[in-house]
Amino acid sequence: MNASKRSEQFPTADHDHQTCVTHALQEAEDFCLQQGLRLTELRHRVLELIWANHQPVGAYDLLEQLTHEGRKAAPPTIYRSLDFLLENGLIHRITSLNAYVGCNHPGLNHAAQFFICEACGQAAELDDAKIESVIARDAKRLGFTVEKRTVEVAGICAHCKQGPHP
Repeated sequence: MNASKRSEQFPTADHDHQTCVTHALQEAEDFCLQQGLRLTELRHRVLELIWANHQPVGAYDLLEQLTHEGRKAAPPTIYRSLDFLLENGLIHRITSLNAYVGCNHPGLNHAAQFFICEACGQAAELDDAKIESVIARDAKRLGFTVEKRTVEVAGICAHCKQGPHP
């Protein structure tokens, strides 16, 4: 699956998520190797848990999953791993949910936009340059320096709009 298309839509019923996860982890490993970054076993596992589905996951949910696996982890340990993954563009933080999702474009300087389904909780990442150019234009017009930007759109995905499925 093309990395740029991995989550630019909500997963369909025939979505091969294991291939999606495998590809995302391979991209992260390759990126870290190229950049001389240390993707420790814990960082790798945290990234894998974030990619486990297309729903944003919170730090304490990650901690609970790691504890359930028998790993000794404390909140500071999880947050250090998340900081590393964020700083190196391997994940995004969805501010409104205080949760994290895997990045479809690891290592590329971009500002993502997220569509978040309020019914199933899944998130789709887009990278629309037109949205970014409008933000940059308006910030310049206002004399405003953008330090952080996350565009988050909440609603209902097409799958959930169709109603309950067996």
